This record gives sequence, C-alpha cells and structure tokens, in this order.
Amino acid sequence: MNVAFFAPLKPPGHPTPSGDRALARALISALDAGGHAVTLASDLRIYEPRGDIAAQDALFADAQEEVTRLLAHADAQSWGAWFTYHNYYKAPDLVGPTVARALNIPYLQVESTRARKRLDGQWARFAAAAEAASDAAHTIFYFTHRDAETLRRDAPHGQNLRHLPPFLDRIDLPEVSTLEGPMLSVGMMREGDKLNSYTLIARTLEALPSSLEWELDIAGDGPAYGAVEALMEPFGQRVRLHGALDPIALAKLYSHASLLLWPGVNEAFGLTYLEAQAAGVPVVAQDRPGVRDVVYAPLADVDAGPSGLAAEVLNLTGKLNVLRDIGGKARAIVAECHLATSATRALNKTLESLT
Repeated sequence: MNVAFFAPLKPPGHPTPSGDRALARALISALDAGGHAVTLASDLRIYEPRGDIAAQDALFADAQEEVTRLLAHADAQSWGAWFTYHNYYKAPDLVGPTVARALNIPYLQVESTRARKRLDGQWARFAAAAEAASDAAHTIFYFTHRDAETLRRDAPHGQNLRHLPPFLDRIDLPEVSTLEGPMLSVGMMREGDKLNSYTLIARTLEALPSSLEWELDIAGDGPAYGAVEALMEPFGQRVRLHGALDPIALAKLYSHASLLLWPGVNEAFGLTYLEAQAAGVPVVAQDRPGVRDVVYAPLADVDAGPSGLAAEVLNLTGKLNVLRDIGGKARAIVAECHLATSATRALNKTLESLT
C-alpha cells in the first residue's frame, strides 16, 4: 500500500534529536519493512507550546494552504491510507483528516491523546481540532494503557483502538552489558519535566550512603545543560557529563553500564528505558503511568521521592547476579515485544484489513 505519513509535532527530518523524532522515523521504517511505500506527505510543523492564540491562528492558515497543496499534488492520488503520528492539543493534525476525507482513504493515527479539559482556555481551538482529528480516525494505535483509557472513553462508535507497544528502530538486540561500569542517565536537558528528573537524580545521589561506591555517566544536552552541570557539581569526578552522543558512543556506555537511573517525571513512556533494557541494563525509575508500560523491574514509589530511588539503587549496586537476572529478563521482553519486527506485524495486521 502507498501510505502518506505526517508528524505534526516534529517531522522526522527535524534537526533536533528527541524521542518524538526517533519514533516518527521508527514508524516509517516499520511501515517500509512491511512492504509499504511511505511518503512523507508534509513537513509542516503544527506545534504551539505557549497557548498563543495568534500563533495558533497562523498555523491554521498554514495548514489550509498545505491541504490545498497536497490535494493538487499528483502523488496524493496513489495514497491508500494516511498515517498521523502524535496528535494532541499542542500539536493537532490540521491536515490529515481533510486530505483523507477528500481522497476517500482511511485515516489512521499513532499515539493520539485526548484532553477534553483543554477545550476551555488558551488552547481551546487547538484542543477542539485535536479532538476532531481523533474522532475522524478509522484506527488509533496507542502506546500506553493510560492513553487507552481516555481513547476508549471518548471514541466514536465503530472506531478501532489497537495496542502498539513502544519499540526501538532495530530488528535485533545490541551487545549485552557487562553491568560492571558506572550508573548511567540519558535524557535531554531542558526546562520542565526533564530538568525535574535531573533534579531528582541529584537528590537521589545525595541520599545514597556516604560509604557506597558509585559513579554516574550522563548522556544528554540541551538548553538546560548549565543547570544540570550545576546540579552535579557537588559530586565532583563521580559524575561525568558527556553531552550529546551519537548512537555508537551511546551504545558503548550502555555496554558496560550497571544500571540506568532515570526517574521519568511525566514521561509518556521513554525510549531510553527500552534502549537500556535491550542491552540487559536494569532500570531505576519512579512508578508512573507510561513508565510502567516499558520498565520491567521494580519501580520506586513516587511519594517516596529521592529516598525511594536511592533505596532501589542501594538494592542493586554491587549485586552482579541480581543485576544480570533483572537485566536478562527485561532484555528478553524487549526482544519479544519492543523491536521493529513486532511493530511491523501489528501495523500490517490493521493495514491488511483495509484492503
């Protein structure tokens, strides 16, 4: 099938790395592996994070121009389905439903979230558009069970909801970690939830017993790099900031990391967890919706804060057999459920039903 692909939050060719960009690329790869011809229908970014009504109005106008352009494009006549990745109230799909309806082709979404509480206030028009786009979908693939709750609650009659477990853009597992190196943290450095996770990491390190021997590697970069650097400064040479790493350099850190320490404050799910566990690296994180969909290890109580995370670190540090047991079980689950081959099968099952 010829498939039109659209990612309004962050196009797959965007220069800034992120989980959204990685998953957009992974979805294209999974569709391609399933034998489908994928066209990036548009690289228009429809993202307005501040609740700026004038900016939203401008994006509505841009989207209408894009609809007109696409419907006049010869390639559009060959499309058999439209896929939109990540429709929500700050990045609604203002293009796909109209184009799919005009071409009389199925409109499908991956990772769409419902937020009806946003139908009042500064994002009201965008939220309404996101809801309308979700309503128009023939099928919505959801990554997490938390998303599924509201999708089921608000689904129009006859809409199909399909579970698509988050997955890595690879068909095999990386080298297994020796588990004999430092702890590892991997995450973008920006204000908000990401910085809050780094703050929790610093407080967790403070809560560890002074007699415990530990080291921590941190991979990541972004506008809050200076703030993260300041948080980690009290720990001296025990914490090493590596900045942004290419996949090969990051894989090298995973290949000897003893555990991944990433609290996951308000993470949708987190590909970092899957990357670590694919290498057999156990995870220390908080018990949060989304996180629990992808972490196969005991999770720390959110209410316990840094002391709960510190207790998990303490339970694992230096216990190689325990680390190998947890990491090995997690690695096996990733192999079964969270690689591109599983995603291709799930996507094909639905696409084959459309023909």
